[in-house]
Amino acid sequence: MGTLFVVSTPIGNLEDITLRALRVLKEAGLIAAEDTRHTKKLLAHYGIGTPLTSYHEHNEREKAKELVDRLKNGVDIALVSDAGTPGISDPGYRLIHLAIENSVQVVSIPGPSALMAALSVSGLPLDEFTFKGFAPSGEARRAFFLAMKGTGRTYAFYESPNRLVDTLKDMVALMEDADVSIAREMTKLHEEVIRGKAEEVYRSLTGREIRGEVVVILHAREEKIKEADMASEIESLLKEGFRLNDVVKAVAKESGAPRAQVYKEALRVQEALKGEGK
Repeated sequence: MGTLFVVSTPIGNLEDITLRALRVLKEAGLIAAEDTRHTKKLLAHYGIGTPLTSYHEHNEREKAKELVDRLKNGVDIALVSDAGTPGISDPGYRLIHLAIENSVQVVSIPGPSALMAALSVSGLPLDEFTFKGFAPSGEARRAFFLAMKGTGRTYAFYESPNRLVDTLKDMVALMEDADVSIAREMTKLHEEVIRGKAEEVYRSLTGREIRGEVVVILHAREEKIKEADMASEIESLLKEGFRLNDVVKAVAKESGAPRAQVYKEALRVQEALKGEGK
Protein backbone atom coordinates (compact mmCIF):
# COMPACT_ATOMS: atom_id res chain seq x y z
CA MET A 1 0.00 0.00 0.00
CA GLY A 2 0.89 3.64 -0.37
CA THR A 3 1.23 6.05 2.53
CA LEU A 4 -0.96 9.07 3.25
CA PHE A 5 1.22 12.00 4.35
CA VAL A 6 -0.58 14.82 6.19
CA VAL A 7 1.63 17.77 5.27
CA SER A 8 1.61 21.16 7.00
CA THR A 9 2.27 24.08 4.65
CA PRO A 10 3.03 27.78 5.30
CA ILE A 11 0.26 29.99 6.67
CA GLY A 12 1.84 33.05 5.05
CA ASN A 13 5.61 33.22 4.89
CA LEU A 14 6.78 30.66 2.30
CA GLU A 15 10.00 30.09 4.26
CA ASP A 16 7.95 28.35 6.98
CA ILE A 17 8.13 24.88 5.45
CA THR A 18 10.30 22.03 6.63
CA LEU A 19 12.91 20.22 4.55
CA ARG A 20 11.00 17.01 5.20
CA ALA A 21 7.75 18.53 3.88
CA LEU A 22 9.51 19.62 0.68
CA ARG A 23 10.96 16.14 0.19
CA VAL A 24 7.59 14.45 0.70
CA LEU A 25 5.85 16.83 -1.71
CA LYS A 26 8.52 16.05 -4.34
CA GLU A 27 8.47 12.27 -3.85
CA ALA A 28 4.71 11.69 -3.48
CA GLY A 29 2.83 10.24 -6.43
CA LEU A 30 -0.02 12.70 -5.96
CA ILE A 31 -0.84 15.81 -3.91
CA ALA A 32 -4.44 16.19 -2.72
CA ALA A 33 -4.95 19.95 -2.29
CA GLU A 34 -7.82 22.04 -0.92
CA ASP A 35 -7.31 24.54 -3.76
CA THR A 36 -4.98 23.39 -6.52
CA ARG A 37 -4.47 26.98 -7.76
CA HIS A 38 -3.22 28.02 -4.33
CA THR A 39 -0.95 25.00 -3.90
CA LYS A 40 0.52 25.46 -7.41
CA LYS A 41 2.06 28.75 -6.24
CA LEU A 42 3.84 26.99 -3.36
CA LEU A 43 5.04 24.15 -5.60
CA ALA A 44 6.24 26.57 -8.28
CA HIS A 45 8.20 28.53 -5.68
CA TYR A 46 10.14 25.38 -4.75
CA GLY A 47 10.29 23.85 -8.24
CA ILE A 48 8.07 20.85 -7.43
CA GLY A 49 6.19 19.20 -10.30
CA THR A 50 4.15 16.52 -8.50
CA PRO A 51 0.63 16.04 -9.98
CA LEU A 52 -2.24 17.70 -8.11
CA THR A 53 -5.84 16.72 -7.48
CA SER A 54 -8.59 18.73 -5.83
CA TYR A 55 -9.81 17.65 -2.37
CA HIS A 56 -12.07 20.13 -0.54
CA GLU A 57 -15.14 20.32 1.68
CA HIS A 58 -17.58 20.05 -1.25
CA ASN A 59 -16.15 16.86 -2.78
CA GLU A 60 -14.39 15.16 0.15
CA ARG A 61 -16.99 12.41 0.72
CA GLU A 62 -16.65 10.97 -2.78
CA LYS A 63 -13.04 12.00 -3.33
CA ALA A 64 -11.89 10.31 -0.10
CA LYS A 65 -13.00 6.93 -1.48
CA GLU A 66 -11.19 7.54 -4.76
CA LEU A 67 -7.98 8.59 -2.99
CA VAL A 68 -8.04 5.59 -0.64
CA ASP A 69 -8.34 3.31 -3.70
CA ARG A 70 -5.20 5.00 -5.09
CA LEU A 71 -3.42 4.49 -1.75
CA LYS A 72 -4.41 0.80 -1.70
CA ASN A 73 -2.89 0.49 -5.17
CA GLY A 74 0.47 1.70 -3.90
CA VAL A 75 0.38 5.46 -4.60
CA ASP A 76 1.83 7.72 -1.92
CA ILE A 77 -0.41 10.77 -1.42
CA ALA A 78 0.44 14.07 0.27
CA LEU A 79 -2.60 15.83 1.74
CA VAL A 80 -2.35 19.63 2.03
CA SER A 81 -4.78 22.42 2.82
CA ASP A 82 -4.53 26.03 1.62
CA ALA A 83 -2.43 26.86 4.67
CA GLY A 84 -1.40 25.24 7.94
CA THR A 85 -2.20 21.72 9.07
CA PRO A 86 -4.89 19.68 7.25
CA GLY A 87 -7.78 18.56 9.43
CA ILE A 88 -7.55 21.51 11.85
CA SER A 89 -10.74 23.33 10.79
CA ASP A 90 -9.78 22.38 7.22
CA PRO A 91 -10.70 19.43 4.97
CA GLY A 92 -8.90 16.20 5.79
CA TYR A 93 -10.81 14.33 8.48
CA ARG A 94 -12.80 12.06 6.15
CA LEU A 95 -9.80 11.02 4.07
CA ILE A 96 -7.62 10.39 7.14
CA HIS A 97 -10.39 8.44 8.88
CA LEU A 98 -11.14 6.32 5.79
CA ALA A 99 -7.43 5.61 5.24
CA ILE A 100 -7.10 4.38 8.82
CA GLU A 101 -10.21 2.20 8.43
CA ASN A 102 -8.55 0.61 5.38
CA SER A 103 -5.26 -0.04 7.22
CA VAL A 104 -3.40 2.57 5.19
CA GLN A 105 -0.42 4.09 7.00
CA VAL A 106 -1.02 7.77 7.86
CA VAL A 107 2.07 9.88 8.63
CA SER A 108 2.17 13.41 10.00
CA ILE A 109 4.61 15.92 8.47
CA PRO A 110 4.25 18.60 11.17
CA GLY A 111 4.75 22.29 10.68
CA PRO A 112 2.86 25.60 10.59
CA SER A 113 -0.51 26.10 12.25
CA ALA A 114 -2.25 29.45 12.72
CA LEU A 115 -3.75 28.13 15.95
CA MET A 116 -0.40 27.16 17.50
CA ALA A 117 1.31 30.32 16.26
CA ALA A 118 -1.36 32.50 17.89
CA LEU A 119 -1.27 30.55 21.14
CA SER A 120 2.50 30.73 21.39
CA VAL A 121 2.58 34.56 21.41
CA SER A 122 -0.63 35.17 23.36
CA GLY A 123 1.04 35.47 26.76
CA LEU A 124 -1.93 33.60 28.29
CA PRO A 125 -1.85 30.40 30.41
CA LEU A 126 -1.39 27.39 28.11
CA ASP A 127 -0.85 24.50 30.51
CA GLU A 128 -4.18 23.44 29.06
CA PHE A 129 -6.52 25.05 26.53
CA THR A 130 -9.68 24.24 24.59
CA PHE A 131 -9.91 24.75 20.82
CA LYS A 132 -13.45 25.70 19.79
CA GLY A 133 -13.13 25.81 15.97
CA PHE A 134 -15.03 28.75 14.48
CA ALA A 135 -17.20 30.90 16.75
CA PRO A 136 -20.94 30.56 16.06
CA SER A 137 -23.15 33.54 15.21
CA GLY A 138 -26.26 35.13 16.68
CA GLU A 139 -27.81 33.71 19.84
CA ALA A 140 -25.52 30.67 19.69
CA ARG A 141 -22.51 32.98 20.07
CA ARG A 142 -23.84 34.44 23.32
CA ALA A 143 -24.35 30.93 24.70
CA PHE A 144 -20.85 30.07 23.45
CA PHE A 145 -19.34 32.71 25.77
CA LEU A 146 -21.73 32.01 28.61
CA ALA A 147 -20.37 28.45 28.79
CA MET A 148 -16.82 29.89 29.20
CA LYS A 149 -17.71 32.47 31.85
CA GLY A 150 -16.05 31.97 35.23
CA THR A 151 -14.22 28.76 34.27
CA GLY A 152 -10.65 30.02 34.69
CA ARG A 153 -9.71 28.29 31.41
CA THR A 154 -8.06 29.34 28.15
CA TYR A 155 -10.00 28.99 24.90
CA ALA A 156 -8.94 29.45 21.27
CA PHE A 157 -11.13 29.89 18.21
CA TYR A 158 -11.11 31.25 14.68
CA GLU A 159 -13.16 34.24 13.59
CA SER A 160 -13.71 36.12 10.32
CA PRO A 161 -12.54 39.75 10.23
CA ASN A 162 -15.99 41.12 9.38
CA ARG A 163 -17.57 39.45 12.46
CA LEU A 164 -14.76 40.06 14.95
CA VAL A 165 -16.12 43.27 16.53
CA ASP A 166 -19.60 41.78 17.03
CA THR A 167 -18.03 38.70 18.57
CA LEU A 168 -15.99 40.84 20.97
CA LYS A 169 -19.13 42.81 21.88
CA ASP A 170 -20.87 39.58 22.97
CA MET A 171 -17.74 38.55 24.87
CA VAL A 172 -17.55 41.88 26.72
CA ALA A 173 -21.21 41.69 27.74
CA LEU A 174 -20.37 38.62 29.85
CA MET A 175 -16.62 38.87 30.54
CA GLU A 176 -15.33 42.43 30.18
CA ASP A 177 -12.27 41.64 32.36
CA ALA A 178 -11.29 38.47 30.46
CA ASP A 179 -7.73 38.45 29.10
CA VAL A 180 -7.73 38.38 25.30
CA SER A 181 -5.17 38.05 22.51
CA ILE A 182 -6.20 38.67 18.90
CA ALA A 183 -3.70 37.33 16.34
CA ARG A 184 -4.22 38.56 12.78
CA GLU A 185 -2.39 37.66 9.56
CA MET A 186 0.16 35.47 11.35
CA THR A 187 3.58 35.25 9.56
CA LYS A 188 2.33 37.62 6.82
CA LEU A 189 3.49 41.16 6.04
CA HIS A 190 0.83 42.82 8.20
CA GLU A 191 1.01 40.41 11.15
CA GLU A 192 -0.53 41.91 14.29
CA VAL A 193 -1.22 40.73 17.83
CA ILE A 194 -3.53 42.79 20.05
CA ARG A 195 -3.57 41.92 23.74
CA GLY A 196 -5.54 43.26 26.69
CA LYS A 197 -8.78 43.00 28.61
CA ALA A 198 -11.79 42.10 26.48
CA GLU A 199 -13.30 45.58 26.78
CA GLU A 200 -10.00 47.29 25.89
CA VAL A 201 -9.51 45.13 22.82
CA TYR A 202 -13.13 45.66 21.76
CA ARG A 203 -12.76 49.45 22.01
CA SER A 204 -9.45 49.44 20.11
CA LEU A 205 -10.99 47.55 17.17
CA THR A 206 -14.40 49.27 17.02
CA GLY A 207 -14.67 51.39 13.89
CA ARG A 208 -11.49 50.00 12.40
CA GLU A 209 -11.27 48.01 9.14
CA ILE A 210 -10.02 44.52 9.94
CA ARG A 211 -8.56 42.22 7.31
CA GLY A 212 -7.07 38.75 7.17
CA GLU A 213 -7.46 35.56 9.13
CA VAL A 214 -8.04 35.98 12.86
CA VAL A 215 -7.36 33.70 15.82
CA VAL A 216 -8.87 34.70 19.18
CA ILE A 217 -7.33 33.47 22.44
CA LEU A 218 -9.43 34.07 25.55
CA HIS A 219 -8.59 33.39 29.19
CA ALA A 220 -11.81 33.43 31.21
CA ARG A 221 -11.18 34.51 34.78
CA GLU A 222 -12.19 32.04 37.46
CA GLU A 223 -15.27 33.27 39.29
CA LYS A 224 -17.08 31.46 42.06
CA ILE A 225 -20.68 32.39 42.78
CA LYS A 226 -21.70 32.06 46.40
CA GLU A 227 -24.89 30.10 46.92
CA ALA A 228 -26.50 33.21 48.39
CA ASP A 229 -25.84 35.10 45.12
CA MET A 230 -27.02 32.29 42.83
CA ALA A 231 -30.57 33.61 42.41
CA SER A 232 -29.43 37.12 41.44
CA GLU A 233 -26.98 35.71 38.86
CA ILE A 234 -29.73 33.52 37.37
CA GLU A 235 -32.11 36.47 37.27
CA SER A 236 -29.54 38.69 35.57
CA LEU A 237 -28.81 36.12 32.85
CA LEU A 238 -32.48 35.32 32.23
CA LYS A 239 -33.21 39.03 31.84
CA GLU A 240 -30.39 39.17 29.27
CA GLY A 241 -32.41 36.68 27.23
CA PHE A 242 -30.31 33.54 27.72
CA ARG A 243 -32.10 30.20 27.53
CA LEU A 244 -32.88 28.50 30.83
CA ASN A 245 -30.72 25.43 30.08
CA ASP A 246 -27.70 27.58 29.16
CA VAL A 247 -28.11 29.61 32.35
CA VAL A 248 -28.35 26.48 34.50
CA LYS A 249 -25.23 25.00 32.92
CA ALA A 250 -23.21 28.21 33.38
CA VAL A 251 -24.29 28.92 36.95
CA ALA A 252 -23.71 25.30 38.01
CA LYS A 253 -20.14 25.61 36.69
CA GLU A 254 -19.50 28.92 38.41
CA SER A 255 -21.08 28.02 41.75
CA GLY A 256 -20.04 24.38 41.98
CA ALA A 257 -23.60 23.60 43.10
CA PRO A 258 -25.35 20.45 41.82
CA ARG A 259 -27.06 21.06 38.50
CA ALA A 260 -30.38 19.78 39.85
CA GLN A 261 -30.25 22.39 42.62
CA VAL A 262 -29.45 25.19 40.16
CA TYR A 263 -32.21 24.03 37.81
CA LYS A 264 -34.77 24.10 40.63
CA GLU A 265 -33.68 27.61 41.62
CA ALA A 266 -33.74 28.75 37.98
CA LEU A 267 -37.32 27.55 37.56
CA ARG A 268 -38.31 29.47 40.71
CA VAL A 269 -36.63 32.66 39.43
CA GLN A 270 -38.18 32.22 35.98
CA GLU A 271 -41.67 31.90 37.48
CA ALA A 272 -41.07 35.00 39.62
CA LEU A 273 -40.02 36.98 36.55
CA LYS A 274 -43.13 35.84 34.68
CA GLY A 275 -45.21 37.05 37.62
CA GLU A 276 -43.53 40.45 37.49
CA GLY A 277 -44.33 40.70 33.79
CA LYS A 278 -48.07 40.25 34.27
